[in-house]
Amino acid sequence: MEKKSEISIVLSGAAGQGVQAVEHILTRVAKDSGFHVFATKEYMSRVRGGNNSTEIRISSQPVKAYVDRIDVLVPLNDNAIERLRPRITEETIILGEKKYVENEKNSIGILLEEIAESFGNKIYENSVAIGILAGIIKAEEDALVNNIKAYFSKKSEEVVKANINAALKGYEIGKSLGLRFEIIPSEQVKKQYLLNGSEAVAKGAIAGGCNFISSYPMSPATTVFTELSRLSKQYGILVDQAEDEIAAANMAIAAWYAGARAMVSTSGGGFALMTEAISLSGMIETPIVVHLGQRPGPATGLPTRTEQGDLNLVLYAGHGDFPRIIYAPGNLCEAYELSAKAFNMADKYQVPVFILTDQYFLDSFYNVDEMPQVKIERYIVKTDENYKRYTLTEDGISPRGIPGYGKGLVRVDSDEHDEYGHITESAEVRRKMVEKRLKKMEKIIQDAVPPKLFGSENYKYLIVTWGSTQLIVKEALEKLGNKDVAMLHFSQVYPVPPIAESYLKKAQKVIFLEQNAAGQFANLIKLTFDGVDTRRRILKYDGFPFSVEQVMEAISKEVE
Repeated sequence: MEKKSEISIVLSGAAGQGVQAVEHILTRVAKDSGFHVFATKEYMSRVRGGNNSTEIRISSQPVKAYVDRIDVLVPLNDNAIERLRPRITEETIILGEKKYVENEKNSIGILLEEIAESFGNKIYENSVAIGILAGIIKAEEDALVNNIKAYFSKKSEEVVKANINAALKGYEIGKSLGLRFEIIPSEQVKKQYLLNGSEAVAKGAIAGGCNFISSYPMSPATTVFTELSRLSKQYGILVDQAEDEIAAANMAIAAWYAGARAMVSTSGGGFALMTEAISLSGMIETPIVVHLGQRPGPATGLPTRTEQGDLNLVLYAGHGDFPRIIYAPGNLCEAYELSAKAFNMADKYQVPVFILTDQYFLDSFYNVDEMPQVKIERYIVKTDENYKRYTLTEDGISPRGIPGYGKGLVRVDSDEHDEYGHITESAEVRRKMVEKRLKKMEKIIQDAVPPKLFGSENYKYLIVTWGSTQLIVKEALEKLGNKDVAMLHFSQVYPVPPIAESYLKKAQKVIFLEQNAAGQFANLIKLTFDGVDTRRRILKYDGFPFSVEQVMEAISKEVE
């Protein structure tokens, strides 16, 4: 039988059973051995128990998307197999503790607990499993030893040694199984590094000059908050875990007013509490950057699952009319670049800027080269004695001063105000100030990030996507190999870049693919451009990400 150059491994077990530890170590062993890696996870909303799973794709070629296919399933508890039954095929190898797999077809039972106990404790079972999987993919032994040692470095020397020996025993077993995987390593991959969505957003924010983060923890966005907290001493970031989301958003606005570059990281339910602060930002023209990690609603919904359901929430958040910018990165490089850009655009236009991700995006990672080059752009001016915070200008952008930088007094007020920042009820001043704020949109649109076309320029069918579905659809189209089908991906969803209209009207058939029930972006396109048919939609809203196979099947039905 032909050997495969890729393997899709799924590990499944209870929360607290060490699934994430296996994922962490094995992916790094694979990358350090020169293999391309992609991993993502799904987990229940509970601290212990239940059943969670991690998918790890290891390949000779770049892999960056979720698939349904399971080549090797490693069940770590007794209900893992039944939960994943729909994804198990005749070719799936089920490998694990004998008592969990003995009644399954195509299974390999191994006495993991017994082997672990031979090294002193059954807690070494996960290290045995890591070793077996490393052996199956023919990973480098040094990579296995070094990553086991690094992961357990805070433990005693005795524990570190036992874990290494347990992993090496598993490594011997894995190599002896003779499974049909022949993954070709690359020296270039060894030089790359693994990055997930949370890290890409956090590091991009730092590259954009973020020096203040205030948040109230909320899954899945907490990971960005904790990553910035972890790096705070290294990069001089002031971190505040606020008492609630209202305080977090208002502190971020206050920090911008004082000259900092601040961000809040939240999810839909937390952002709902911030909408008054967003209106405040719009009125006083003080920037704010908001990262929103989407999850299914309404209310608590599915707190640990994924969805693209909050576009309307950020698009219409806040009372009154004022400009805003919404980014939705489709890959890790875009997340880094757009997170940095968010700070520059917030500073330049003095508006709220949003970065929309979701649970799938934040928890997925793969190996990458260096991130794009970005630079910090600052737009603060030194004030004089006659400084007017809201000077009426042709483009609507007033010079933004900060307290203590110059001789001027920087007045801001949440009531309508005149050029100096004094409260007013003048109809004429009100009209001029509303028009001034909205006037910014003309230049904001000029700065819009254009959508990216993937596939042939001579397309008949155009799949329209935004945010985290980019790489899933890209792989699906590559596997379909139909030159009549292309994808148009938006990493800026508002304001919609005007250039998009020509792409959309060129297609014979436009198909919107979104991870929500209403087709929120399709509806926005319908409002933006006349004459674009937005009726055809592929929608998913069960809390789980699209798989490459699901997208292939759905597109095939649309282009027959």
